[in-house]
Amino acid sequence: MSQDLKEYHDIIEELKPMINEPEFNQILNQVAATISKQKRFLLKMELMRLARPCIRLIDLRGLVDGDCQLYEHQGKDHYLDELASETFETQIRIFGEYTTGVYEAVTNTENNFRVRHKKEQQDTLAVLELKTESFQASLFHFGACAQRREERMNFSVNIEMFTEMNKSIEATTIDVSISGLKVKVSKKYWFKPEEQLTVQFRGLEKEYTLDKYQSVAYTIINVEQFNNEQRLSLRRQFNVSLPSFDKFFERFIHGNKRRYKVNLDNTISAIQNKTYEQYYIPNFASIPVFIEQVENHYVPKYALANDCNKQEIQYWENELQDSKIGYLLTQERIKQGLSLENGQQEIFIYIFNYIKNEKVYFYSATYAELVAQPNLKELFLGYGSRQLSWRIYKLQFTQVNPAQSYRPLSIANSVNDKFKIKNKKPSPRLMSRLKNISHVALLTNITDDLSTENYQKFTIQRELLSELKVFGHPRNKPPAVINVYRFKYFNQRKETRFLLHTAVQVSIGDMVLKGHTIDISTQGLKIELDNFLPKTGISRMLLSFPQLQSVTSKFDLSGLPYDLRNVSKDGHVLHLQSLFTENNNIAKHFFEALIKSNHSKLKTYHDDEEVPGIGEALRNIYSHNIINVAYFLRKDSDDYIPDAVATSYLNSRLTQLLHFQAKPGQLNLYPLYRNAKLYLEFINHTMDKLKPNILPNMRELFVAFDPSKEVIHDAIKSYFTEQFTQPEQRRKFITEALQNGQFIAVKVFLGRTGRPDFETMQLEINYVSSYAMHKAKLLEEELWNVSAMGDLVDVTDEVLRCFKFPESKILLNHKYPTTYRKNQARVDQN
Repeated sequence: MSQDLKEYHDIIEELKPMINEPEFNQILNQVAATISKQKRFLLKMELMRLARPCIRLIDLRGLVDGDCQLYEHQGKDHYLDELASETFETQIRIFGEYTTGVYEAVTNTENNFRVRHKKEQQDTLAVLELKTESFQASLFHFGACAQRREERMNFSVNIEMFTEMNKSIEATTIDVSISGLKVKVSKKYWFKPEEQLTVQFRGLEKEYTLDKYQSVAYTIINVEQFNNEQRLSLRRQFNVSLPSFDKFFERFIHGNKRRYKVNLDNTISAIQNKTYEQYYIPNFASIPVFIEQVENHYVPKYALANDCNKQEIQYWENELQDSKIGYLLTQERIKQGLSLENGQQEIFIYIFNYIKNEKVYFYSATYAELVAQPNLKELFLGYGSRQLSWRIYKLQFTQVNPAQSYRPLSIANSVNDKFKIKNKKPSPRLMSRLKNISHVALLTNITDDLSTENYQKFTIQRELLSELKVFGHPRNKPPAVINVYRFKYFNQRKETRFLLHTAVQVSIGDMVLKGHTIDISTQGLKIELDNFLPKTGISRMLLSFPQLQSVTSKFDLSGLPYDLRNVSKDGHVLHLQSLFTENNNIAKHFFEALIKSNHSKLKTYHDDEEVPGIGEALRNIYSHNIINVAYFLRKDSDDYIPDAVATSYLNSRLTQLLHFQAKPGQLNLYPLYRNAKLYLEFINHTMDKLKPNILPNMRELFVAFDPSKEVIHDAIKSYFTEQFTQPEQRRKFITEALQNGQFIAVKVFLGRTGRPDFETMQLEINYVSSYAMHKAKLLEEELWNVSAMGDLVDVTDEVLRCFKFPESKILLNHKYPTTYRKNQARVDQN
C-alpha cells in the first residue's frame, strides 16, 4: 500500500469483501463520501489491485517467529506458520480466491521479522524525532574486527567463580567456547582485567558426569558495566592440562550448537564493518599516498585510486601523462608534517600550474614556505588563485603498519577448510614490497570559490612574477615515482577507459570551444575545456579531433555527435557518451581501432598488478587508519538520517565536537542538521542530483562550539558558508565563536553509494544464514538502505589564515574550550 493511502487503511479493510459485488461502486461512494473524487479513484484502483489473482508461492521458513509447515491450497504448496495459516484462510474468505491482497496480508503478519524490524525502527524514530539522539550514529573502526580462534555457542548455565582470595561468587554464562567464556555477574562485586579466577560449572554437574571439585582457571580480559549487571570476558589458562574437560566441552559445543545457536555477533559486526568500508573506499575524494621509511629517509611509493579521486591524480600528469604528484611530497615537507604534534600532523599546500610550449610547469608552496618568503606570499596567492589550475590541498600524515594489510575473515579456520584458504596470509613477495611502509600521507583538495575569491583580492606586482620560480618544481629534477593502484571493488563501468591527451573542438550551435581529452573509450569520452561551458540545458554537441585526424585518412573525425552526461561544478570537465545510429558509428569504429593498435602504449590504472594483491593490501592498510570522519546516511521516507560513522582518530578537534552529548560508541552529526529545516536542505538537495561513483559534492560548514551550554542548540551553532551573504558576516561569526568557545570549519563531502558487493563477504553471510537466516536477511536489508556517504575534513586553520587571524589565536583555537564559566561576583546592597 502506498504512503498516500495508509490513512485510509480502515476504509480499504471495510471494502475488501465488496470488491467483486455488482453494487461495489455505490458502496464505495457511500463509505468514502467525505473523500475527494481523486482519492476515491485511488482507493478503487488499490482495491482492484488487491483483488487480482496471484500465482506466487509463499515460503516463510526463517522469516517469521514460528514453526512453518506445508500448507496446500488448490494444488500449490506454501510453507506457513500457524498465524500465517489463519491469516491465509481469513483473507481467502474475504476475497473469494488467492489474490495479491491475500499474499500481502500473509507476508506482513505481526510475527514477521521484517515487519517487526520495520516497526521497531519506526517506533524508535518517532520517539527520537525531536531529540538529539536522532542525529547520532554508531561508530565503526574499519579493520577492527578480529578473527575468532573458535566458535562460541550462546549458552546460559550457572557457574561458581573463585577469586584469588578464594571468595565464592555466583554467575551465569552468556556464551561459551573451549578457550573462553562470557559471563554476567552482579555489580556488587569488583573486578579488574588480568585478574585470575577459577570456575566450576555447577549447572552442568547435574546433567553430565563432571567432577564437581574440578576447577578451570581463567583470566579476566575485559569488564563491561551495564545498569543492573556487569559482564566479564574470560580467557582460559592452559598451563594446567585438563584433557577430559577439553574433550567433554568440545563434544558438548559441537553437539549443541544448532540447538543453542553459535554466537554470531563478531561475524555480523564484521559484515557491517566491511560493507561500510566498501561504500567508502570507492567514493572518497582524497588521495592516500603510502610512504616508505628507510632510516631517516622518506620516499612516497604508492597511491590508492578510485573513481572519485582519479581526476585529482590526473591533475598531476604532465604533457607525457607521467604523474608528478611526488612534487608535493618532498623530504622537507614529510619531515615537517611528522614533526608536528600527534593529531595535528597536517599541512596546507597552495598549488597551480601553467602550460608553456605544450609543457606543464607545476608550482606549490606550503603556508610555512610562504611565510619564509614574506615579500612573495601575497603575490603567490594572488597570482595562483587567478589561474584555472589553482588548488588548495590539505596534507595529513598518520603512522601505519604493514601488518595491517592482512584481513582475515571473522570466522575461525577450524570451522571449514574454505575459511582456512580464505584466511591465508599475504605472500612473502607482497610483504617484501610493503615491509618499509611507515606512513600514509592523505591529500584532499579543499579548494572552493569563496576562499579563492578572498585570495584573488591580493594585488599582483607583475614585475616580481619571475621571482615565483623559487616555488616552481624543476623539470630536470623529477620527483619520486609513485605507482598508482586501484582496489578492485565491484565495478559498474561497462568498459575500460584509457588515458589519452589530444586536442578536441566542441561545436554547440554557432559556438566552438577548444579543449583536450582526458580519457577515452569506444563508447564515451571525458574532456577538459580551456574555457568553461557557458550554457545550461545542453544535451548534444559535435566533436572534432584535429590531432587524431592527422594520423588517419580512413575516418572523418569532424562533427561526431556526442551526448552530454555530466559536467563538473566549474563547467570545465565534461563526461560524454557517443551517439550511435545505423548511419553513424564512426567514433566507435575509430576508437576501437585506435585502442587495439595502441593497447600496449595507452595507460590505464594499474588494474594488472605487478604484485598480485597489492591494491587490496593498500586498501586494508588505509582502512585501518581513516584520518577524517567518514559518515553514512540511510533513506527514511523523504529524509536522509545518520546511520554510521567511521574514523581511527577520536581525539581530534573535529571528533571532540561530534562527541558532544553523544552516547558511548556513537558520534553526533547534529552540526550537519542544525539548520536543515530553516535554510537550504544541503543533504536532500544534493542527493537529488548525485549518482554513484561521481565526485562527491563539497560544502563548507562554519561551527561555533560552546560546550558550557547545556542545550545543544545553544552549544552548537552551524551554518554553511553560502548562508552568509557577505564576507563580513563570516568574519563576525568566526570572531564571536573564538570569543565564546571554539571555531571549527569543516569541509563536508557528500556522495551517493553504489550497491554493496556482498560477493566478497559471501562466506561470512552464508555462515550467519546457516544459523540465523532471518538475521542475515535483515542485515542485508539494512545495508542496502545505506544511500549516502561522505567525509568530514577539518579545515579550520586554513579558514582562519584566509581571514587573516593571527597565529596565536589559531594555536589557542586547538584547545578544547572550557565547559564551565563562573558567574561574575556580585555584592548585595543592604
